[in-house]
Amino acid sequence: MKKDKKKENLEQEENLKKEECKCGENCCCGDDCNCDNDCDCDCGSDCRPEEIEILEHKVADLEEKLRYSKAELINYRKRKDEEVSNMLKFANQDLILELLPVVDNFERAIKLADKSNTEITKFLDGFNMLYVAIKDIFKKFGVEEISDVDVVFDPNYHQAVLVEENKEKENDTVLEILLKGYILKGRVIRPASVKVNKIN
Repeated sequence: MKKDKKKENLEQEENLKKEECKCGENCCCGDDCNCDNDCDCDCGSDCRPEEIEILEHKVADLEEKLRYSKAELINYRKRKDEEVSNMLKFANQDLILELLPVVDNFERAIKLADKSNTEITKFLDGFNMLYVAIKDIFKKFGVEEISDVDVVFDPNYHQAVLVEENKEKENDTVLEILLKGYILKGRVIRPASVKVNKIN
């Protein structure tokens, strides 16, 4: 009977501890309840702040990597868009460069026109029509000539082939276009071969 009383008293004490504890029936922390710490380990002490700090560092690193990846992706897309845009813009460049020597030959042939010989003149009139048609196509696709004389020599647009001293003209002036240059949509695809004035 006494044993039953003792047993009963022990059970009551345990029930009181369980009631005081906030974590429920599986709490084994006793009087020093650590339930508020939400610690899952068996160390019996508050280790959560260290875990939180480690996890926060990991989250920060991952966020930084994500931002970096997003920036890289945006830059890659911009570069690709620019490349595609340039590719489409200058898609005809190779074809035009192949046609330029043909246009040069047309110009040379037209300059040979002899008005005293009607047969040659008629023949060259056909050349002239073809030449004009090609020039119209060039204009349609954004091709411009570099053919101005009496302008200041610009290495971006001109290639000096010959020099001559002419005191009536300014120094570094383009005196003559020996071979026309061409610009495609703002890009020089062939600089003009020129004679430049050099005064010593």
